[in-house]
Amino acid sequence: MESLFPNLELSPISTKSPKPTSFLLPSHRFSSLKSRTINKKWSVSVPCVGSSSPTVKKTESKLHSNGQDFIKSIGKGVIGFAAAATALASVCYDAPAFAESLTVAFPVSRAPEVNTVQRTLVEAWGLIRETFVDPTFNHQDWDLKLQQTMVEMFPLNSADVAYTKISGMLSTLGDPFTRIISPKEYQSFRIGSDGNLQGVGIFINIEPRTGHLVVLSCVKGSPAARAGIHEGDELIEINGERLDGVTSEAAAQKLRGTAGTSVKVKVHSAMESSSDAGIREVNLPREYITLSPISSTIIPHKTPDGHLTKTGYVKLSAFSQSAAIDMANTILDMETQGVHSYILDLRNNPGGLVKAGLDVAQIWLDGDETLVNTIDRDGNMLPINMVDGHAITHDPLVVLVNEGSASASEILAGALHDNGRAILVGHKTFGKGKIQSVTELHDGSALFVTVAKYLSPALHDIDQVGIMPDVQCTTDMLNSPRDSLLKNESSTSSLEADSCILVAEHELDIQESEGTAS
Repeated sequence: MESLFPNLELSPISTKSPKPTSFLLPSHRFSSLKSRTINKKWSVSVPCVGSSSPTVKKTESKLHSNGQDFIKSIGKGVIGFAAAATALASVCYDAPAFAESLTVAFPVSRAPEVNTVQRTLVEAWGLIRETFVDPTFNHQDWDLKLQQTMVEMFPLNSADVAYTKISGMLSTLGDPFTRIISPKEYQSFRIGSDGNLQGVGIFINIEPRTGHLVVLSCVKGSPAARAGIHEGDELIEINGERLDGVTSEAAAQKLRGTAGTSVKVKVHSAMESSSDAGIREVNLPREYITLSPISSTIIPHKTPDGHLTKTGYVKLSAFSQSAAIDMANTILDMETQGVHSYILDLRNNPGGLVKAGLDVAQIWLDGDETLVNTIDRDGNMLPINMVDGHAITHDPLVVLVNEGSASASEILAGALHDNGRAILVGHKTFGKGKIQSVTELHDGSALFVTVAKYLSPALHDIDQVGIMPDVQCTTDMLNSPRDSLLKNESSTSSLEADSCILVAEHELDIQESEGTAS
């Protein structure tokens, strides 16, 4: 790359680049979701410049992708950094995708805090150059973009303002999911391991078409739910501050706080099409929010021939690290109680760890089935398959989805549907078919980069399209009203009024009758 400052001597670095730790995660952030222990496919020991090469330890995996572990491949870091002896800094990296040594020269800011952000800028630029899903970088010269951003950053005296220059550079990629968050926001992203969070109980995400912050769902019984905030509502202001251009992580940080304090939120109801109608301001108390990804109950069900059976209802609210283990234990327990069919509820599940979604799929599937297909920046499709899977149960299964089912929820729904394991009931899903890597940078900030797209096992595109269920949630197709079997069960009483549960039970009856006939 041609230097922006051709009259100054450069000092290239010949040392192999250290590899920063990288994780697989979807981009959905939650204002009140507990921090997850991020499941690393690679454990990396990062050396200082001039030390020996990094030590890489691979963890076990039950998945393979035709000889190439996709999760492993995007977990590789690409950037090394050091200061040159002159009044410049230079950086080089050595990675499989680029058999070249690049030298980047830039003037070192006299403001130490800005100089730190300059290093962060080069790290972010290099990671994107190596891994971003669009190799054209939204049809622009990415090397030139680094030079331009450096020039803009050099005269600054504030780290906060300097960070906005990085965000501005990333925004030119045209991908709202590729972004940087500050060290403070990243700590919030990984907050707590005890299942408790102090917040208001909102799951939020940026709507990619509009760039607006929207509510995916609220935690049941949370301050947000009690205030009548609903899925699809748009967040406009937090404590009087407009949210235009604010990331979901930054908004989540503003919503969190010490239990007993409050936060004022202005929302626009999704039920109102007018820009002015439906806007209201609510004062939300912050509380301890206890989250569990699994809730379940057994629904007594009367079949068309009059027999009473048991249907296991399992709701998965998020794909945390414990989701698969918790679900497996739940299903095993239900099997001992004589359950003969299942309803898996993924409605308003915004996603979480991609690997958790794949692990949950393996609870229900056998053999070497394809769980998802990934497409990398070069257009190569890599199917991720099970390895000698053994399902816990083969009982009939219906999966409930809606507009709030996103990312890992869509991966799971697609895997179960396309492999013929489940019928989908509900409404079209959110439509997020992109996968992000998350890399902690040297200053404690974190870079989210869209590294791949994914297709369902049957090669259906999901991104900005969603998954259409087999059956819509309407009870008109039922021939007779359902007997009220749940009125004495407090844990299931709310389900008897759920039209999607009714439809799901109807579909289970069809599956069971077809199974008997065969």
